[in-house]
Amino acid sequence: MNIDLIIVLSLLVVAIIAFIINKPRMDFVALSVIVAFPLTGILTVNETLIGFSDSSVILIAAFFVIGDSLVRTGIAYSVGEWLIKQAKNNETRLIILLMGSVALLGSIMSSTGIVAIFIPIVLNIARHMNADPKRLMMPLSFAALISGMLTLVATAPNLVVSSSLKEAGFTPFSFFSFTPIGLVILVMGIVYMLFARRLLASPADNDIASHQNKRHLVDLIKDYNLSGRNRRLRVNSGSLMIGKTIAELQLRARFGANIIGIEREKRITYKVLDASSHLEIKVGDILLCDFFYKETVDDFCNTFQLTKLAFKGDYFTDQSHSIGMAEVSLPPESKLIGKNILEIGFRSTYRLNVVGLRRNGESLENDIIDENLKLGDTLLVIGTWKAIKQLQTLNQDFLVLSLPAEIDQVAPALSRAPYALITLAITVGLMISGIFPNVITALLGCLLMGAFRCIDMDSAYKSIHWQSLILIIGMFPFAAALQKTGGVNLAVSGLLSVVGDSSPHLLIAALFILTASIGLFISNTATAILLAPIAIQAAEQVGVSPYPFAMTIALAASAAFMTPVSSPVNTLVVGPGRYKFIDFIKLGVPFTLIVMVICILFVPILFPLHPIP
Repeated sequence: MNIDLIIVLSLLVVAIIAFIINKPRMDFVALSVIVAFPLTGILTVNETLIGFSDSSVILIAAFFVIGDSLVRTGIAYSVGEWLIKQAKNNETRLIILLMGSVALLGSIMSSTGIVAIFIPIVLNIARHMNADPKRLMMPLSFAALISGMLTLVATAPNLVVSSSLKEAGFTPFSFFSFTPIGLVILVMGIVYMLFARRLLASPADNDIASHQNKRHLVDLIKDYNLSGRNRRLRVNSGSLMIGKTIAELQLRARFGANIIGIEREKRITYKVLDASSHLEIKVGDILLCDFFYKETVDDFCNTFQLTKLAFKGDYFTDQSHSIGMAEVSLPPESKLIGKNILEIGFRSTYRLNVVGLRRNGESLENDIIDENLKLGDTLLVIGTWKAIKQLQTLNQDFLVLSLPAEIDQVAPALSRAPYALITLAITVGLMISGIFPNVITALLGCLLMGAFRCIDMDSAYKSIHWQSLILIIGMFPFAAALQKTGGVNLAVSGLLSVVGDSSPHLLIAALFILTASIGLFISNTATAILLAPIAIQAAEQVGVSPYPFAMTIALAASAAFMTPVSSPVNTLVVGPGRYKFIDFIKLGVPFTLIVMVICILFVPILFPLHPIP
């Protein structure tokens, strides 16, 4: 083992430890690696930056945009409505339809994005069917992971492994290379979940499930103790508010008051306006205010010359065509964790007001603006339905857990959905045909989504998960450095010395176990980048085709079923499903073994082990 290889392995160990403890951020670690290799002299600058020119990175970014376009046009939510109709209150039928739909959609867009979309859909289905969400969330996450085994573009490891084949001089995988074995795993996953989900239920959970009927605005008001906090106040002539914006008044900091809507006269009737931070207040406006401190109401009215008006208990129900509410939680990667409402600038950024906060199942009674948000907190936001729908697209920072029943009356289907479906069909069709390179086809799909106004430029840039891309780019130098310093040859020799070179099936099993095990601790994409060259070179030394070994690496990288931290997909469902660590072990370990057996039996059949001439 030479000194350069020792340096590379040392950097790899440090990076893996940083990934495991998640300090510092994964993208910071990846960028540090990019800086470190040229400084050590092991790689040139061009060799280190090879990831920036890799077509798979561009392809992944393009499908982030296409996936977000499907979200914005409401296609995924239409699937949820279809599921409710087709399930007909039958949980077995629902499991089959849910896992099939999630796997199908996940085969052409981000599995993490699919889960973020489907969490509120599944919660709504559970309330509608009076079912336990715990029995539905695990099938959701398993189906999303299996979706990565269905097509070339379903998940980043598939593209990475295919790119490794191309770099080694072999024909890369085609769009549907993964589909046959992926369908076998999907069918087995559905059958497995139909029986295994019973291990997740308990009497205590059934009590919770039976309580979760579909809620209305009045139920949310009760849950977050908002009763008695709201007032309607008319702005009189001479008020100090006139001509000023809501942001300039700083009412929340001074009085604990929050303007959540403004009724403004439009011809004969009053229209409730979105209380954005830049809205200028006019004489005669009627302010809908939420007060955290009821004792400040009189002082507030005297200071600004406001008149109290009647406020009926069913006000929000009567105004549900204009004003909506939603419960949202923060996913593990949300950049809002650790910040308070004022630091976030919630009103100005999202055009919504936070009026309630529940932590550990209890509603906080005090003013919540100074509370630093924690993972697991649930916020109640209020504002226009348009702003709430917009919040549903920000899956990196928010998960919209539930929407009240009133949204069924005010949320029409988005008009660009047909164009998004046409674009998706064109994109997938061109990929299947192979007329153009996949990356060119994906970029064409992005352009069509923009041309049809399914997504705008700002939203397209925001939809790309840059942290994931930087992580992928930062791991590419490791593969190059291990190849250059002899690390790949050393790993192959070690692997073959353990399993021998006379049993390719045993080698497939060893590669699967190695990939699945490493994937417990670091990103499955990073795992694929590291192990794909090892698998390909091992095949060459054994003297057989590299395709079954490369396919095994890709499939094992997606088999992250065993712990809640194996994949962001699993992490997202922990809260809504009320899971414990042991729940994933109970269901995930047996199913991972099932997937491994399927790989050992079917991969050599679909991708023969005979040498390639």
